[in-house]
Amino acid sequence: MVADAHEGPRMTPYEDIAGDPGTGLLLIGDHASAVVPEGIVLGVPESVMGEHVAVDIGVAPLGRALCAALGCPGILGGVSRLVIDLNREEDAAGLIVEASDGHSIAGNLGLSDAHRAARVEQLWRPYHDHITHEIVTNRPTMLISLHSFTPTLRQGGAPRPWEIGVLYNRDDRAARLAIPQLEAAGVVTGDNQPYSGKVLNATMNRHGEGNQIPYLGLEVRQDLIQSSDGVARWCNILAPIIASTINLLRDG
Repeated sequence: MVADAHEGPRMTPYEDIAGDPGTGLLLIGDHASAVVPEGIVLGVPESVMGEHVAVDIGVAPLGRALCAALGCPGILGGVSRLVIDLNREEDAAGLIVEASDGHSIAGNLGLSDAHRAARVEQLWRPYHDHITHEIVTNRPTMLISLHSFTPTLRQGGAPRPWEIGVLYNRDDRAARLAIPQLEAAGVVTGDNQPYSGKVLNATMNRHGEGNQIPYLGLEVRQDLIQSSDGVARWCNILAPIIASTINLLRDG
């Protein structure tokens, strides 16, 4: 393996987007960055860092655009999911992956307990502590969980026809309000597709369901938001649906 230094300089593992907490919204994008902190060597080609295995393509610009359109604050993850997956539980097997969609992550092979613990303490925990602080301070009415998905997996995946997936686990309050609106807007919408929030939902399980806060888990197909025009188009589609969903929740 290629070792990483667990006593290197610390970094802030998130990006804050300014906004008005009075909107009742907080946008969270776990996989918005391909950054690898100084002192960590993943041992993968640079080209891989631009692929879906390293970052949710399009989430950072779309997240910023949605926050601007809605006037709400946001928190974007500031580290690549290949370094540590911020949308996994602390003890999850997939927290630090050794391989992803056909790519071997050499720097994660045989990672020592000390290096693993250092990534948790320096990156995963501060990120989730910061989300907790924002929720305790401002008590949002609804969370927006923003991710993107690849049109097809490299290894034997079937094409994914959905334009938007809405993910949820036990709490489907916001999902049930948003899905009909997306369908009415002509959006090819996946109900817990292309994968289920009952399986992959760690951040919203922790901060949404754990606090009884409704959340809207949105997965956007990556080819739709790879350009500035695509980001603008989908911001224009999603922002009013998000605003309508929180209003419907309030009207309850």
